[in-house]
Amino acid sequence: MHGAMIVAIIFGGLILCVAIIGGTILMGIKIKKGGLSRKDQRSQTEDARMIQEIYQGLERMEKRIEALETIILKGRRKDSEP
Repeated sequence: MHGAMIVAIIFGGLILCVAIIGGTILMGIKIKKGGLSRKDQRSQTEDARMIQEIYQGLERMEKRIEALETIILKGRRKDSEP
């Protein structure tokens, strides 16, 4: 009885190893081919568009902050003149 359990464990382990190795090879091939599904491609495109919008918004905010700093500095210069 113990011999059958040992054989079953060994064969089960071998099958599991073959499945893991095969899955790893398939994933490698898929990554190498760049095979994203259409849903994934749309999701990536949408994410990239959102990131670009955020970046553009941050650039506009930076320009406004620089303009405000300029206004404040000019106001301080006028206040400090006798």
